[in-house]
Amino acid sequence: MQTNFTDAQLDDPKIARSNAVLRNCVHCGFCTATCPTYQVLGDELDSPRGRIYLIKDMLENQRIPDKKVVKHVDRCLSCLACMTTCPSGVNYMHLVDHAREYIEDNYKRPLFDRIMRATLAQILPYDRRFRFAMKSAQLVKPLAPIMPSKIRNMVDFAPKKLPVPSLNDKPQVFLAEGTRIKRVALMTGCAQKALDTDINDATIRLLRRHGCEVVVAQGAGCCGALTHHMGKAKQSHASAAKNIKAWMAEINNDGLDAIVINTSGCGTTVKDYGHMFEGDVLEEDAKTIGALAKDISEVMIELGLKNPSVPDLRVAYHAACSLQHGQQIKTYPKTLLKDAGFTVMEPKDSHLCCGSAGTYNLMQPKISKQLKDRKVKTLGALTPDVISAGNIGCMMQIGSAIGVPVLHTAELLDWATGGPKPAKMSLDVIAAK
Repeated sequence: MQTNFTDAQLDDPKIARSNAVLRNCVHCGFCTATCPTYQVLGDELDSPRGRIYLIKDMLENQRIPDKKVVKHVDRCLSCLACMTTCPSGVNYMHLVDHAREYIEDNYKRPLFDRIMRATLAQILPYDRRFRFAMKSAQLVKPLAPIMPSKIRNMVDFAPKKLPVPSLNDKPQVFLAEGTRIKRVALMTGCAQKALDTDINDATIRLLRRHGCEVVVAQGAGCCGALTHHMGKAKQSHASAAKNIKAWMAEINNDGLDAIVINTSGCGTTVKDYGHMFEGDVLEEDAKTIGALAKDISEVMIELGLKNPSVPDLRVAYHAACSLQHGQQIKTYPKTLLKDAGFTVMEPKDSHLCCGSAGTYNLMQPKISKQLKDRKVKTLGALTPDVISAGNIGCMMQIGSAIGVPVLHTAELLDWATGGPKPAKMSLDVIAAK
């Protein structure tokens, strides 16, 4: 794609990077075939190619973003299926993130939208605030039918029951069982600590059983992804910087072989810390952290499963976009589940997003619901005993509309190698086999 940025514009590192991304695009349109919003809405401007044109025009001409540009950029899920499909290697992720930051800095949203986005940014990345918000939402659920649609959707998102906070999420060290093979840090996350404590608990047991000393680092918290994708760069960088400093302290203390992440949306962001901090004093440390970041499935593939033994259950595997497209991890979780003895299946639309996408299901509820309904239909058609996924957002999204247990892959692997049966598993499921 031909671009026309001035030399003065290209002196801005962010513009220079976006210019390089734009020039890789050859207008082929392959991305439209795998873009969920284009398939649902049928609008060229709701495809990656259409958004690229809008972003190029906005950045080149230093335009104040208008409603049209903001609407179509906001509708992007950042599922990154387009990056998997693109034959030219266009880094759409970096381009759309730059566009969101530009919009955040230069566009004044309607008052309600500003309040909603600010509220989400100040609640979701903080597990205690998020837990309090979910409990408050439970109290007002009877009033949901008379609430404005966006507020009603946020209230409906609150689960009926929240787990008790897990002591395992506090900063500490868990010794390996037997000979220590690896020393790893576990990213315990933010929203996940409030919504589903079983995931981190299972991950810790799984890693320890396979020879890992597991560190929950003092000072580590939200990866910054939620605010990063809202264009709130200052807040997202502050969250990321805390993690970088916390994990570097562990590296300097006793070393780390990996930083294990069991929420794939976070993993995509942490692996990109080097780009986020390009030109910053933390750049080298950020690159170090990004290189050490691994999804739990990557670590378990390296370690191999010890003596797996579980009932023969049909597992429908949901491939989270941030894992298969963002991190290009497509086979590891399925391989591990098969090695554990499960019968693994995938829906026919496995490359498409479920509609969760961080805060997307809260800010774009109509499109999100369409994508969720389609995903639930294709998963249900497999008649699985259980659904496995590697991202808490996907688990909540799918679990809200399907009558099948939805578990994290780590929970199933923990169970298969000697851990307790996941609490989400119904006794009837096992008995039926």
